[in-house]
Amino acid sequence: MPDAAPSSLPAALRAFAHRDFRLFFAGQLVSLVGTWMQSVAQSWLVLELTDSPFRLGLVGTLQFAPVLFLSFPAGALADRLPKRRLLIATQSVMCGQALVLAALVYRGHVEYWHVAVMAAVYGVANTVDMPTRQAFVVSMVGRDSLRSAIALNSAMFNAARVVGPALAGLVIARWGTALAFFFNGLSFLAVIGALIALHAAGLPRPSSGRRMREEIAEGVRYALRTPRIALVFSLVMAVSAFFFNYNTLVPLLARDVLHQDAHGFGLLMTAVGCGAVAGAIVLASLGAERPPTIVLVGSALALGVATMMVAGVHRFGVASTLLVVMGFCGMLFMTGANTTVQLTVPDDLRGRVMSLHTLMFAGMTPFGAFLVGTVTEAFGPRAGFLVTGAAGTVAVLVVTLGWRRYRRPG
Repeated sequence: MPDAAPSSLPAALRAFAHRDFRLFFAGQLVSLVGTWMQSVAQSWLVLELTDSPFRLGLVGTLQFAPVLFLSFPAGALADRLPKRRLLIATQSVMCGQALVLAALVYRGHVEYWHVAVMAAVYGVANTVDMPTRQAFVVSMVGRDSLRSAIALNSAMFNAARVVGPALAGLVIARWGTALAFFFNGLSFLAVIGALIALHAAGLPRPSSGRRMREEIAEGVRYALRTPRIALVFSLVMAVSAFFFNYNTLVPLLARDVLHQDAHGFGLLMTAVGCGAVAGAIVLASLGAERPPTIVLVGSALALGVATMMVAGVHRFGVASTLLVVMGFCGMLFMTGANTTVQLTVPDDLRGRVMSLHTLMFAGMTPFGAFLVGTVTEAFGPRAGFLVTGAAGTVAVLVVTLGWRRYRRPG
C-alpha cells in the first residue's frame, strides 16, 4: 500500500498514511508482546530462585540503572549517528540477551546472578534505544503526523501489554519460563526485519565540530530554560520514581496477598495494560495539540490515590479494577508528557532532549525499585503500595505547587 495523504485519515490515525511507520508499527507490536512476556517471566523466575522481594527490586534497579549513567551520551549518539542503524544494533543486543536467558533456564543452569547480569545488559541497550527510537519517529512521519504517531505508539505498547502478560502467564504455568524468554528472542526478529526494510534512515544533522560534552550541555540548557519542558520533566521524575514499579509489586500482590499462580499474575499485568490502552485512546481523541497541564497533574494524582487503595484489597476482582485505573492514569500521564515534549523541542535537539526524558522516566525507576524492594522485604507488599503511592502523591503536589508559585506574577 503506497503512502496516502495524511489528511484523508482521521487525526488519530494520520501516521498510518506513511509506509515506513506502518512497517515499524507492525514489527514493534510483535516485539513488544515478546518483551512483556519476558518482563513477567523475569519477575517470576527471580521469585522462584530467591523468594526475595529485595532481590526482585534489585533486578529492576540493575535493569534501569544504566539510564543514570548513559542517557546523555545516548542522546548525543542519536543526534550524531544514523538512527535506523543504531536501532538495529540495540534491538540485536536485546534479542541476544533474551536467547541467552532462554538457554540458561532450559538447560537448568540459571542462577540469580545470570538474571541480574542480563538485566543490566538489556538496560544498557535499552538506554540507547529509547531516545533513538523516539527521535526517529519524526523521520518516518514528519511533524504534521507526529502527534498521531506518538499516540499510536502508546496504544501499540499497551496493546502488547494486554496480550504479552496474559500469554506469558499461560506459557509459564504450562511450560516454564524458558519458552517465554525464547519467544521474546524470536520476536525481536520482526522489528529488526522492519527496520531493514524502511526507507527512512534517520540521518544525523550536519556535524557542528563541537565535542559531545558541549552538545549535551546545549540540550540540558534548553530543557532547563524552557518552562513547559522543565515542568513536564519534573512531573515525569516524580511519577516514574514512585508509581511505575509494577514488575516488583504486582507479582508479590499476586502471590502473597491474592494467592495466585503465574497465570493470575499475568492476568493482573494484563489489567494494567487494558487501562493503559484506554488511556492512550482517550489522549489520541483530544483535540488540543498539547494536553492541558491539568490533564497531566490530574492523572498523576489519580494514579497515586489508586496505588494507595491497592494496599487494602483482598479480592482479585477489586485488585484488577484498581490496576486498570492505574494503567489508564499512568498512560494518560506518560503519553501526554511525551507528546508535550516532542511537539515543543526543535528537531536538531530532539535526540538530546529525549534522552533527558528517558533519564527522568527510566532513570528514576532504579530508586523506586530499590525503595519498593526494601519496604516490601520488611513490611510486605501492602506497605509497598501504600508507601510509594503516598510518597508519589506528595511529590506531584510539591512540583505542582512550586510551578504555580513560579508562574505567579511578581
